[in-house]
Amino acid sequence: MTERVREGFTRLYGTVPEGVWAAPGRVNLIGEYTDFNEGFVMPLALPHTAVAAVSRRSDGVLRLHSADIEGPVVELRVDALNPLTDTSWAAYPAGVVWALRQAGHAITGADLHLSSTVPTGAGLSSSAALEVVTALALNDLYDLGLTRPELARLAQRAENDFVGVPCGVMDQTASACCVDGHALHLDCRDLSIRQVPFDLAARGLALLVVDTRVKHALGDGAYAERRAGCEEGARRLGVSHLRDVPYEDLDAALARLSDERVRRYVRHVVSDDHRVQRVIDLLDVGEVRAIGPVLTEGHASLRDDLRISCPELDLVVDTANASGALGARMTGGGFGGSAVVLAEASATDTITKAIEEAFTAAGFTAPRVFPAIPSAGARRLS
Repeated sequence: MTERVREGFTRLYGTVPEGVWAAPGRVNLIGEYTDFNEGFVMPLALPHTAVAAVSRRSDGVLRLHSADIEGPVVELRVDALNPLTDTSWAAYPAGVVWALRQAGHAITGADLHLSSTVPTGAGLSSSAALEVVTALALNDLYDLGLTRPELARLAQRAENDFVGVPCGVMDQTASACCVDGHALHLDCRDLSIRQVPFDLAARGLALLVVDTRVKHALGDGAYAERRAGCEEGARRLGVSHLRDVPYEDLDAALARLSDERVRRYVRHVVSDDHRVQRVIDLLDVGEVRAIGPVLTEGHASLRDDLRISCPELDLVVDTANASGALGARMTGGGFGGSAVVLAEASATDTITKAIEEAFTAAGFTAPRVFPAIPSAGARRLS
Protein backbone atom coordinates (compact mmCIF):
# COMPACT_ATOMS: atom_id res chain seq x y z
CA MET A 1 0.00 0.00 0.00
CA THR A 2 2.93 2.32 0.66
CA GLU A 3 4.02 2.22 -2.97
CA ARG A 4 0.47 2.53 -4.28
CA VAL A 5 -0.13 5.69 -2.25
CA ARG A 6 3.28 7.09 -3.19
CA GLU A 7 2.61 6.47 -6.88
CA GLY A 8 -0.87 7.97 -6.60
CA PHE A 9 0.64 11.13 -5.08
CA THR A 10 3.15 11.39 -7.92
CA ARG A 11 0.44 11.01 -10.57
CA LEU A 12 -1.73 13.63 -8.89
CA TYR A 13 0.82 16.27 -8.06
CA GLY A 14 3.62 15.59 -10.55
CA THR A 15 6.34 15.16 -7.94
CA VAL A 16 7.54 12.54 -5.46
CA PRO A 17 6.17 12.98 -1.90
CA GLU A 18 8.54 13.85 0.93
CA GLY A 19 7.34 10.82 2.85
CA VAL A 20 4.60 8.28 3.55
CA TRP A 21 2.98 7.75 6.96
CA ALA A 22 0.37 5.39 8.44
CA ALA A 23 -2.00 5.56 11.41
CA PRO A 24 -4.29 2.72 12.50
CA GLY A 25 -7.91 2.41 13.40
CA ARG A 26 -8.69 1.02 16.82
CA VAL A 27 -11.08 -1.25 18.62
CA ASN A 28 -11.92 -0.70 22.26
CA LEU A 29 -11.55 -3.79 24.44
CA ILE A 30 -13.34 -2.33 27.48
CA GLY A 31 -14.40 1.08 28.81
CA GLU A 32 -17.19 2.72 26.81
CA TYR A 33 -18.49 6.28 27.23
CA THR A 34 -15.97 6.61 30.05
CA ASP A 35 -13.45 8.82 28.25
CA PHE A 36 -15.38 12.10 28.41
CA ASN A 37 -16.15 11.28 32.05
CA GLU A 38 -12.36 11.42 32.68
CA GLY A 39 -12.36 7.69 33.33
CA PHE A 40 -10.45 4.73 31.92
CA VAL A 41 -10.41 3.00 28.55
CA MET A 42 -8.48 0.12 27.03
CA PRO A 43 -8.24 0.24 23.24
CA LEU A 44 -5.87 -1.56 20.90
CA ALA A 45 -4.73 -0.58 17.44
CA LEU A 46 -5.88 -2.61 14.45
CA PRO A 47 -3.74 -3.66 11.49
CA HIS A 48 -6.05 -1.53 9.31
CA THR A 49 -4.53 1.88 8.62
CA ALA A 50 -4.93 5.23 6.92
CA VAL A 51 -1.86 5.88 4.78
CA ALA A 52 -0.83 9.35 3.61
CA ALA A 53 1.80 10.53 1.16
CA VAL A 54 2.62 14.13 2.05
CA SER A 55 4.80 17.05 1.00
CA ARG A 56 5.09 20.57 2.37
CA ARG A 57 4.06 23.71 0.53
CA SER A 58 5.15 27.27 1.25
CA ASP A 59 2.35 29.15 -0.54
CA GLY A 60 -0.50 28.67 1.97
CA VAL A 61 -2.30 26.08 -0.18
CA LEU A 62 -3.60 22.79 1.22
CA ARG A 63 -4.43 20.12 -1.34
CA LEU A 64 -6.21 16.93 -0.26
CA HIS A 65 -7.12 13.81 -2.21
CA SER A 66 -8.49 10.40 -1.26
CA ALA A 67 -7.92 7.31 -3.35
CA ASP A 68 -11.03 5.79 -1.77
CA ILE A 69 -13.61 8.44 -2.59
CA GLU A 70 -14.63 9.64 -6.05
CA GLY A 71 -13.83 13.27 -6.57
CA PRO A 72 -11.18 15.80 -7.55
CA VAL A 73 -8.38 17.21 -5.41
CA VAL A 74 -9.80 19.45 -2.68
CA GLU A 75 -7.89 22.74 -2.65
CA LEU A 76 -8.06 25.05 0.38
CA ARG A 77 -6.22 28.03 1.84
CA VAL A 78 -4.69 27.33 5.25
CA ASP A 79 -5.47 30.88 6.40
CA ALA A 80 -9.13 30.51 5.38
CA LEU A 81 -9.97 27.26 7.19
CA ASN A 82 -13.19 27.79 9.16
CA PRO A 83 -14.65 25.36 11.71
CA LEU A 84 -18.01 23.67 11.11
CA THR A 85 -18.16 24.54 7.42
CA ASP A 86 -17.32 21.14 5.87
CA THR A 87 -18.96 17.77 6.45
CA SER A 88 -16.90 15.79 3.93
CA TRP A 89 -13.95 13.48 4.61
CA ALA A 90 -11.61 16.40 3.87
CA ALA A 91 -12.70 18.14 7.09
CA TYR A 92 -10.63 15.68 9.15
CA PRO A 93 -7.17 16.39 7.68
CA ALA A 94 -8.08 20.05 7.13
CA GLY A 95 -9.13 20.26 10.77
CA VAL A 96 -5.71 19.03 11.85
CA VAL A 97 -4.01 21.79 9.85
CA TRP A 98 -6.39 24.30 11.47
CA ALA A 99 -5.70 22.92 14.98
CA LEU A 100 -1.94 23.04 14.46
CA ARG A 101 -2.12 26.64 13.27
CA GLN A 102 -4.42 27.56 16.15
CA ALA A 103 -1.76 26.13 18.49
CA GLY A 104 0.82 28.49 16.99
CA HIS A 105 2.56 26.17 14.53
CA ALA A 106 3.44 27.78 11.21
CA ILE A 107 1.97 25.27 8.77
CA THR A 108 2.33 26.96 5.39
CA GLY A 109 0.56 24.35 3.28
CA ALA A 110 0.79 20.73 2.18
CA ASP A 111 -0.14 18.25 -0.52
CA LEU A 112 -1.73 15.02 0.77
CA HIS A 113 -2.87 11.85 -0.96
CA LEU A 114 -4.61 9.37 1.34
CA SER A 115 -5.95 5.84 1.28
CA SER A 116 -7.41 3.84 4.15
CA THR A 117 -8.24 0.22 4.93
CA VAL A 118 -10.05 1.15 8.17
CA PRO A 119 -13.73 0.25 7.70
CA THR A 120 -15.92 3.37 7.79
CA GLY A 121 -19.09 3.47 9.84
CA ALA A 122 -18.00 0.46 11.87
CA GLY A 123 -17.02 2.27 15.05
CA LEU A 124 -13.33 1.57 14.44
CA SER A 125 -12.13 5.19 14.32
CA SER A 126 -11.53 5.70 10.63
CA SER A 127 -11.74 9.45 11.25
CA ALA A 128 -9.13 9.41 14.02
CA ALA A 129 -6.78 7.48 11.72
CA LEU A 130 -7.10 10.24 9.09
CA GLU A 131 -6.46 12.92 11.71
CA VAL A 132 -3.49 11.23 13.33
CA VAL A 133 -1.73 10.30 10.09
CA THR A 134 -2.03 13.94 9.00
CA ALA A 135 -0.79 15.23 12.36
CA LEU A 136 2.21 12.88 12.45
CA ALA A 137 3.23 13.70 8.87
CA LEU A 138 3.09 17.45 9.46
CA ASN A 139 4.86 17.09 12.81
CA ASP A 140 7.72 15.30 11.07
CA LEU A 141 7.88 17.49 7.97
CA TYR A 142 7.69 20.79 9.86
CA ASP A 143 9.91 19.51 12.69
CA LEU A 144 7.36 20.58 15.31
CA GLY A 145 8.71 18.28 18.03
CA LEU A 146 5.27 17.34 19.37
CA THR A 147 4.89 14.16 21.41
CA ARG A 148 2.42 11.43 20.49
CA PRO A 149 -0.04 12.42 23.27
CA GLU A 150 0.20 16.05 22.12
CA LEU A 151 -0.58 15.01 18.55
CA ALA A 152 -3.56 13.03 19.82
CA ARG A 153 -4.93 16.06 21.68
CA LEU A 154 -4.54 18.26 18.59
CA ALA A 155 -6.30 15.63 16.48
CA GLN A 156 -9.10 15.50 19.05
CA ARG A 157 -9.42 19.28 18.91
CA ALA A 158 -9.73 19.03 15.12
CA GLU A 159 -12.65 16.63 15.49
CA ASN A 160 -14.30 18.50 18.37
CA ASP A 161 -13.96 22.09 17.22
CA PHE A 162 -13.45 21.92 13.44
CA VAL A 163 -15.59 18.92 12.44
CA GLY A 164 -18.01 19.35 15.35
CA VAL A 165 -18.03 15.85 16.85
CA PRO A 166 -17.83 15.92 20.69
CA CYS A 167 -15.61 12.84 21.00
CA GLY A 168 -13.20 12.09 23.83
CA VAL A 169 -9.48 11.62 23.30
CA MET A 170 -9.39 7.80 23.28
CA ASP A 171 -9.56 7.23 19.53
CA GLN A 172 -6.77 9.62 18.64
CA THR A 173 -4.56 8.45 21.54
CA ALA A 174 -4.96 4.83 20.52
CA SER A 175 -4.07 5.63 16.91
CA ALA A 176 -1.05 7.70 17.94
CA CYS A 177 0.31 5.73 20.89
CA CYS A 178 -0.53 2.01 20.68
CA VAL A 179 2.23 -0.59 20.61
CA ASP A 180 2.30 -3.88 18.70
CA GLY A 181 1.13 -6.81 20.85
CA HIS A 182 -0.33 -4.59 23.57
CA ALA A 183 -3.55 -2.95 24.66
CA LEU A 184 -3.36 0.64 25.83
CA HIS A 185 -4.59 1.53 29.32
CA LEU A 186 -5.43 5.23 29.13
CA ASP A 187 -6.35 7.46 32.04
CA CYS A 188 -8.53 10.08 30.36
CA ARG A 189 -7.99 12.57 33.18
CA ASP A 190 -4.23 13.01 33.12
CA LEU A 191 -3.73 11.19 29.77
CA SER A 192 -1.16 8.88 31.30
CA ILE A 193 -0.81 5.62 29.42
CA ARG A 194 0.36 2.13 30.18
CA GLN A 195 1.11 -0.51 27.56
CA VAL A 196 -0.45 -3.79 28.72
CA PRO A 197 0.84 -7.01 27.09
CA PHE A 198 -1.97 -8.59 25.09
CA ASP A 199 -0.44 -11.33 22.94
CA LEU A 200 -3.49 -13.48 22.34
CA ALA A 201 -1.94 -15.78 19.75
CA ALA A 202 0.70 -16.92 22.23
CA ARG A 203 -2.10 -18.16 24.49
CA GLY A 204 -4.12 -19.84 21.78
CA LEU A 205 -6.73 -17.06 21.79
CA ALA A 206 -8.20 -14.67 19.26
CA LEU A 207 -10.20 -11.46 19.39
CA LEU A 208 -12.68 -11.13 16.55
CA VAL A 209 -14.23 -7.91 15.32
CA VAL A 210 -17.73 -8.37 13.96
CA ASP A 211 -18.73 -5.38 11.86
CA THR A 212 -22.52 -5.52 11.64
CA ARG A 213 -22.43 -3.12 8.66
CA VAL A 214 -25.30 -1.31 10.36
CA LYS A 215 -25.56 2.32 11.40
CA HIS A 216 -28.96 3.18 12.82
CA ALA A 217 -30.28 6.74 12.53
CA LEU A 218 -31.12 6.47 16.23
CA GLY A 219 -27.45 7.15 16.85
CA ASP A 220 -27.75 10.71 15.50
CA GLY A 221 -27.53 13.00 18.50
CA ALA A 222 -27.69 10.10 20.96
CA TYR A 223 -24.01 10.40 21.87
CA ALA A 224 -24.42 14.07 22.79
CA GLU A 225 -27.59 13.28 24.77
CA ARG A 226 -25.81 10.67 26.84
CA ARG A 227 -22.84 12.92 27.38
CA ALA A 228 -25.17 15.63 28.66
CA GLY A 229 -26.88 13.09 30.92
CA CYS A 230 -23.55 12.02 32.41
CA GLU A 231 -22.61 15.64 33.03
CA GLU A 232 -25.97 16.19 34.71
CA GLY A 233 -25.34 13.17 36.93
CA ALA A 234 -21.95 14.52 37.95
CA ARG A 235 -23.49 17.88 38.84
CA ARG A 236 -26.20 16.28 40.93
CA LEU A 237 -23.63 14.17 42.77
CA GLY A 238 -21.38 17.18 43.38
CA VAL A 239 -18.36 15.89 41.46
CA SER A 240 -16.55 17.34 38.46
CA HIS A 241 -16.80 14.07 36.50
CA LEU A 242 -18.27 10.62 37.10
CA ARG A 243 -14.69 9.35 37.39
CA ASP A 244 -14.85 10.75 40.94
CA VAL A 245 -17.67 8.44 42.08
CA PRO A 246 -16.00 5.41 43.75
CA TYR A 247 -17.40 2.06 42.64
CA GLU A 248 -17.90 0.99 46.24
CA ASP A 249 -20.11 4.05 46.75
CA LEU A 250 -22.17 3.51 43.60
CA ASP A 251 -25.34 2.26 45.30
CA ALA A 252 -25.39 5.24 47.65
CA ALA A 253 -24.80 7.61 44.73
CA LEU A 254 -27.62 6.08 42.71
CA ALA A 255 -29.99 6.44 45.64
CA ARG A 256 -29.43 10.20 45.46
CA LEU A 257 -30.58 10.42 41.84
CA SER A 258 -34.30 10.70 41.15
CA ASP A 259 -34.05 10.80 37.34
CA GLU A 260 -34.13 7.19 36.11
CA ARG A 261 -32.34 8.02 32.86
CA VAL A 262 -29.47 9.81 34.61
CA ARG A 263 -29.27 7.01 37.15
CA ARG A 264 -28.80 4.43 34.39
CA TYR A 265 -26.05 6.48 32.73
CA VAL A 266 -24.19 6.94 36.01
CA ARG A 267 -24.44 3.23 36.82
CA HIS A 268 -22.97 2.30 33.44
CA VAL A 269 -20.05 4.75 33.56
CA VAL A 270 -18.98 3.99 37.13
CA SER A 271 -19.31 0.23 36.65
CA ASP A 272 -17.50 0.30 33.28
CA ASP A 273 -14.58 2.18 34.83
CA HIS A 274 -14.49 -0.64 37.39
CA ARG A 275 -14.58 -3.24 34.61
CA VAL A 276 -11.50 -1.68 33.01
CA GLN A 277 -9.64 -2.13 36.29
CA ARG A 278 -10.86 -5.72 36.60
CA VAL A 279 -9.54 -6.50 33.11
CA ILE A 280 -6.20 -4.90 33.96
CA ASP A 281 -5.93 -6.94 37.16
CA LEU A 282 -6.70 -10.17 35.31
CA LEU A 283 -4.23 -9.47 32.51
CA ASP A 284 -1.52 -8.59 35.04
CA VAL A 285 -1.75 -12.10 36.50
CA GLY A 286 -2.04 -13.80 33.12
CA GLU A 287 -5.73 -14.71 33.44
CA VAL A 288 -6.59 -13.66 29.90
CA ARG A 289 -9.50 -16.07 29.45
CA ALA A 290 -11.13 -14.72 32.60
CA ILE A 291 -11.73 -11.32 31.00
CA GLY A 292 -14.39 -12.87 28.74
CA PRO A 293 -17.25 -12.68 31.27
CA VAL A 294 -16.27 -9.08 32.05
CA LEU A 295 -16.73 -8.20 28.37
CA THR A 296 -20.17 -9.81 28.33
CA GLU A 297 -21.12 -8.01 31.52
CA GLY A 298 -20.06 -4.77 29.87
CA HIS A 299 -22.36 -5.47 26.93
CA ALA A 300 -25.33 -5.95 29.25
CA SER A 301 -24.60 -2.55 30.80
CA LEU A 302 -24.36 -0.88 27.39
CA ARG A 303 -27.58 -2.57 26.33
CA ASP A 304 -29.69 -2.05 29.47
CA ASP A 305 -28.29 1.05 31.20
CA LEU A 306 -26.81 3.14 28.40
CA ARG A 307 -29.25 1.68 25.85
CA ILE A 308 -26.99 2.08 22.84
CA SER A 309 -27.09 -1.47 21.51
CA CYS A 310 -29.32 -2.74 18.71
CA PRO A 311 -30.73 -6.10 17.57
CA GLU A 312 -27.72 -6.84 15.34
CA LEU A 313 -25.18 -6.23 18.10
CA ASP A 314 -27.20 -8.21 20.63
CA LEU A 315 -27.42 -11.08 18.15
CA VAL A 316 -23.63 -11.11 17.71
CA VAL A 317 -23.04 -11.26 21.46
CA ASP A 318 -25.74 -13.84 22.19
CA THR A 319 -24.77 -16.08 19.27
CA ALA A 320 -21.05 -15.88 19.96
CA ASN A 321 -21.48 -16.80 23.61
CA ALA A 322 -23.87 -19.62 22.77
CA SER A 323 -21.31 -20.95 20.27
CA GLY A 324 -18.45 -21.22 22.74
CA ALA A 325 -16.96 -17.73 22.93
CA LEU A 326 -15.30 -16.70 26.18
CA GLY A 327 -17.09 -13.36 26.09
CA ALA A 328 -18.33 -10.63 23.75
CA ARG A 329 -19.50 -7.03 23.78
CA MET A 330 -20.45 -4.23 21.45
CA THR A 331 -17.71 -1.64 21.06
CA GLY A 332 -17.78 2.02 20.09
CA GLY A 333 -20.61 4.52 20.01
CA GLY A 334 -23.40 2.02 19.48
CA PHE A 335 -26.65 1.81 17.45
CA GLY A 336 -24.74 -0.35 14.97
CA GLY A 337 -21.05 -0.64 14.25
CA SER A 338 -19.03 -3.50 15.67
CA ALA A 339 -18.74 -6.02 18.48
CA VAL A 340 -15.67 -7.83 19.79
CA VAL A 341 -15.58 -11.54 20.58
CA LEU A 342 -12.90 -13.22 22.71
CA ALA A 343 -12.51 -16.89 21.84
CA GLU A 344 -10.18 -19.83 21.69
CA ALA A 345 -8.38 -19.56 18.36
CA SER A 346 -9.58 -23.06 17.50
CA ALA A 347 -13.22 -21.97 17.87
CA THR A 348 -13.19 -18.87 15.67
CA ASP A 349 -14.41 -20.59 12.51
CA THR A 350 -17.32 -22.19 14.36
CA ILE A 351 -18.29 -18.92 16.02
CA THR A 352 -17.98 -16.94 12.78
CA LYS A 353 -20.18 -19.42 10.93
CA ALA A 354 -22.79 -19.33 13.71
CA ILE A 355 -22.93 -15.53 13.61
CA GLU A 356 -23.22 -15.45 9.83
CA GLU A 357 -26.03 -18.04 9.90
CA ALA A 358 -27.84 -16.16 12.66
CA PHE A 359 -27.72 -12.94 10.61
CA THR A 360 -29.06 -14.74 7.55
CA ALA A 361 -31.90 -16.27 9.58
CA ALA A 362 -32.79 -12.86 11.01
CA GLY A 363 -32.79 -11.21 7.58
CA PHE A 364 -29.87 -8.94 8.49
CA THR A 365 -27.11 -7.80 6.14
CA ALA A 366 -24.17 -10.23 6.24
CA PRO A 367 -21.58 -9.07 8.80
CA ARG A 368 -17.87 -8.66 8.20
CA VAL A 369 -15.74 -10.69 10.62
CA PHE A 370 -11.97 -10.32 11.00
CA PRO A 371 -9.31 -10.79 13.70
CA ALA A 372 -8.30 -7.83 15.86
CA ILE A 373 -4.54 -8.24 16.04
CA PRO A 374 -3.01 -5.76 18.53
CA SER A 375 -0.89 -3.62 16.21
CA ALA A 376 1.49 -0.68 16.11
CA GLY A 377 0.35 2.92 16.37
CA ALA A 378 1.10 5.72 13.92
CA ARG A 379 4.47 5.56 12.18
CA ARG A 380 6.48 6.80 9.23
CA LEU A 381 6.70 4.22 6.47
CA SER A 382 9.22 5.92 4.17
